[in-house]
Amino acid sequence: MQSIFEFLFKYRPLVFSEGRLVFAAPLPLLTLLAVAAIVGAVAAWTYARVGGRATSRDRTVLASLRVAALAVLAFCLLRPTLVVSTVVPQQNFVGVLIDDSQSMRVTDGGPEPRSAFVQTAFDPGSPLRTALEERFQLRMFRFSANAERLVEPADLTWSGSRTRLAPALDRAREELAPVPLSGLIVVTDGADNANSALTESLLALQAAQIPVYTVGLGRERYDKDLELSRVSTPRSSLKGASLGVDLLVGQSGFSGEKVTVVVEDEGRIVGSQEVELPGGGEPVPVRVRFTADEPGARRFKFRVPAQPGELVLENNEQEALIVVEDRKEKILYFEGEPRYEVAFTRRAIADDENLQLVVLQRTAENKYLRLAVDSAEELVGGFPTTRDELFTYRGLILGSVEASALTGEQQRMIADFVSERGGGLLLLGGRKSFFEGGYAGTPLEDVFPFELDTSRGIDTTFFAQIKIEPTRAGVAHAITQIGATEQESAQRYGELPELSTFNRIGDLKPGATALLTGAGPGLTGDQPALAYQRYGRGVVVALPVQDMWMWQMHHDIPLEDRTHETFWKQLLRWTVNSVPEQIVVALPSDRVAPGEAVRLIAGVDDESYLAVNNSHVVAHVTPPSGATYDVQLEWTIEQDGEYGTTFTPSESGLHTIVVDAEHGENKVSSKPAYIDVTESRAEYFGSQMNRSLLERIAKETGGRFYTPASVASLAEDLSITGKGSTIIEEHDLWDMPVLLLLLLLLIAAEWGYRRRRGLA
Repeated sequence: MQSIFEFLFKYRPLVFSEGRLVFAAPLPLLTLLAVAAIVGAVAAWTYARVGGRATSRDRTVLASLRVAALAVLAFCLLRPTLVVSTVVPQQNFVGVLIDDSQSMRVTDGGPEPRSAFVQTAFDPGSPLRTALEERFQLRMFRFSANAERLVEPADLTWSGSRTRLAPALDRAREELAPVPLSGLIVVTDGADNANSALTESLLALQAAQIPVYTVGLGRERYDKDLELSRVSTPRSSLKGASLGVDLLVGQSGFSGEKVTVVVEDEGRIVGSQEVELPGGGEPVPVRVRFTADEPGARRFKFRVPAQPGELVLENNEQEALIVVEDRKEKILYFEGEPRYEVAFTRRAIADDENLQLVVLQRTAENKYLRLAVDSAEELVGGFPTTRDELFTYRGLILGSVEASALTGEQQRMIADFVSERGGGLLLLGGRKSFFEGGYAGTPLEDVFPFELDTSRGIDTTFFAQIKIEPTRAGVAHAITQIGATEQESAQRYGELPELSTFNRIGDLKPGATALLTGAGPGLTGDQPALAYQRYGRGVVVALPVQDMWMWQMHHDIPLEDRTHETFWKQLLRWTVNSVPEQIVVALPSDRVAPGEAVRLIAGVDDESYLAVNNSHVVAHVTPPSGATYDVQLEWTIEQDGEYGTTFTPSESGLHTIVVDAEHGENKVSSKPAYIDVTESRAEYFGSQMNRSLLERIAKETGGRFYTPASVASLAEDLSITGKGSTIIEEHDLWDMPVLLLLLLLLIAAEWGYRRRRGLA
C-alpha cells in the first residue's frame, strides 16, 4: 500500500505528515487565484450558453468537469511544495542499542535465529547501516542486564540472562547527551524482564526530545509452545513436610491435550501431576504435591516434557531453591482442664522428630502438669509471665482456657507473640474457649480470625454435632490434605465421623480464610471448623471443635488409619513453618546470574523481638570453594532494625550466607540463607515479541516502530523525523503522477459524457 501511495504522490506518507505545504509560484498567490477564478467563470459561462439538445443538467455536469480540470491545472501552476526539515548529513549522532540477551537465539521466524537480523542489518557494508552512516555518525551499544559500548556487532555473544530496557535507554541518553543527537534505535524482541519501571526513562527521553525508533524481532505468538511460566514455592520447609506447589502452565497450539508436570529433587522424581490443557490457548494453574525428605538447600526442578513441534524448549522447566530444615519446632500447649485432646495430640505427633510439644495442663487451682519440658525450671510458675520466656517458643496452642486464667498483660503478650515475634497461634475449641471463655473485649479478641457470636449471650449448655467438609480453599491447602490427591482428600472428609463443638462462631473477619466448615442440628448454617488469618508477622489458626480425637478412636475408624496423625502433623507444621528468627535474611531471589549484584537485607531484633538500630552487622558469605569472606551491613534508616548491603558473588554455584549481629554484649546469628549463582533461563520465558511495549516506547518519545519487513526506510525516516542539527528541504508536488492522472480522467470524463449524450 505504501508503494502505491509513493508512486502516485512521489513521496512516502511520512514526508507529507512531517512537511508543510507552501506554494512557490512566481506571481503573487492572490493574482494567480484571481486569474484561475476568471478562467473557471468563463468556462462555466461558455457551457451555460450551449443550446441545442443540451439540458440544464448536461450543462451543469460539463461545466463542473471543465472547472475541475482547470482547477487541477491551476494547482500545478501554483507550484505546490512540501517544506521538510531534515537533519544535516554527518552533523548528528544516532545511538544504536542492540539486544544481546539469550532470547535473541530463539529461532521463530525461519531457519535462522533472531540474532541473524543484526548481522544482516548492521554489519559493515549492509544496506541499512550504509544508509545510516551516509546521514549520521553511529554509536553502538549492547544491552542485556547492563548496557555498554559496542565496537561491532561481531562482538555480540547473545548470552545475557536479563533484558533491561530502562537502564539501557538511560545509559545511551546520558552518554550521548553532549552531542547533537537525532535519536536512538533499539533492536530487540522487547521481552523486558527487569524490575525497574520504564516510565521514568521515557519521561527523561521526552524532556530531552530524543525520539526512539524500535525494531521488533520475533513472533508475537508462537504456533506451538509450552511454558512453565510461574512456580510458587516456599523458601523453606521442615524435613518430611508435604509441599503443595502452585504452577502456571502456558500453552499455544496444544489445546485439549494432556501433559504431565514432573518434580525432581537432584535428578530423583518426587512428584508428578497430569493436567489437561484448556482450549483457546489459555494458561492453566496446576498444583503438584511432593514431600521434602532430604535436609539442606535443595534444588527442585519442575518441568513439562517437550512436545512435538515446540519452538522453544528452554521454557519447559524451572528450578527453585527450597531450604529443607531438620530442626525441632518447640510448641507450647496450654490446656485449662484435663481432656482427651492432650493425650491424643501428643500421640499423633510422637514420631515426628521435628515437632516438640511442651504441655502445660491445669489440673487444679494453681496446679499444673508439665510434659516434655527441657528443664525442671521451665514453666514451673505456670504460663509464661515475660516476653522473653514466651518468645522462646515458636508456636502456642490455647486449649479450653478461660480468659480470666490469663492476666491482661499475658493476653497482650500472646497478641505480641503473634504480631511482633511472628509466632504461630492455634486456638482450640472447648467449654472455656472463644466467647464462651469470656474473651470478648479482651486483647485477644482482635487476634481471632472470626467474630465472636455475642448475639445470644454466653450459653454454657450449647452443644452441636457437626459434619466436617472442606471449603474451596481447603480442598487444596497443605493443612487439610488427608488423601493422596485432592479428590481423595475431599472424599475422605465425607467418610469421617462427626465432631462436636461447644462454641458458636460468628462471621469470618476480612482477610481470614476458612478451610473446613461444619453443619449440624442447632446451627443456623455452616460455621468455620478450621480458619486462619495473618496477624502482623505471624499466623493465627482456629479449630473450634473439642474432640478431634474422634478421628482416631471412633469405631468406624480402622486401627491402621493415619488420618488423625496426618492432620495434626500438617496443622502444627504449617502453623510454625514461617516463624522468624531474631535475624531474618531477605534476598530478592534465590538465583542470580554470574556477575549480577545481590541486594542483601537483614532485619535484626533483640531477645524480645524488638527492632535494634545500633547493632554491628556482618554477613559471612561462603562460596562453593569454601573461602568465606565478610560483607558489612549498614542500617538502612528506612525502617527500624533493617540493615542492608550490596555485593557481587565471586563464583558460580551455591553460596551460603550467615549474618551475625552484635549489640552490647549480645551476639546472635541468623539461620543460613542461600543464593544460587547460575545462568538464568529467564530470557526464554515470555520471549515472544512484545509489540505493544515497543510501540509504546516509540509513540511516547516521538519515534516509530519497525519490523524487519519495514526497517529499510528507517534511515530516511530518521533523517526526516530526527532531532539535532537540521536544514530545510523543498519537495515539488506539481509533477505528482496523481495530478496528471486526475487531469486526464477529468478530460476523458468530459469527452465521454458528451459522446454519450450526443453532444460531441
